[in-house]
Amino acid sequence: MIIDNRSTGTLQSSHAGEWRLITDQVMGGRSSGVLVMDQYLGRNCLRMRGSVSTANNGGFVQIALDLAAGKSMDASNFTGLVLEMMGNGERYNIHLRTSELWLPWQSYRADFTSSSKWDEIRLPFSEFEPYKTKKRLDVGKLVRIGLVAIGRQFEADLCLGKIAFYNDDSGD
Repeated sequence: MIIDNRSTGTLQSSHAGEWRLITDQVMGGRSSGVLVMDQYLGRNCLRMRGSVSTANNGGFVQIALDLAAGKSMDASNFTGLVLEMMGNGERYNIHLRTSELWLPWQSYRADFTSSSKWDEIRLPFSEFEPYKTKKRLDVGKLVRIGLVAIGRQFEADLCLGKIAFYNDDSGD
């Protein structure tokens, strides 16, 4: 099931909701970033660029998508997420949030290393680790997906061409 294939030409996703940029400035940090629609190496993409700074207890730049406008989305029929993206060779995180998480720093996290060419990355839900919560990931209650540059000082540059749920049977 496609979440976003960048067909809208806006920050609006193909599925529902609108992508937004969040930085550690919401908590006093000094990271900065931009989120733009772009075309890179012949593909439409959502591009996140920024400087991650660990100054003042900060350390993240994120683009996030609320999946179901105040409700949760049931992804229990799927194996995981597939992303078509390219970047600058840096390591990034994907954060999932469920309706069971209340504190803003809680999430389920998986990481990946970006490639300097368009690449497909598959992340099974089983690879997502709980962060600051003891609850297990319940993919029947997903509310948000975030692509995050986090945890160390670096320059972020990530282009998202497509994000979807996949299952082992169909590949998408």
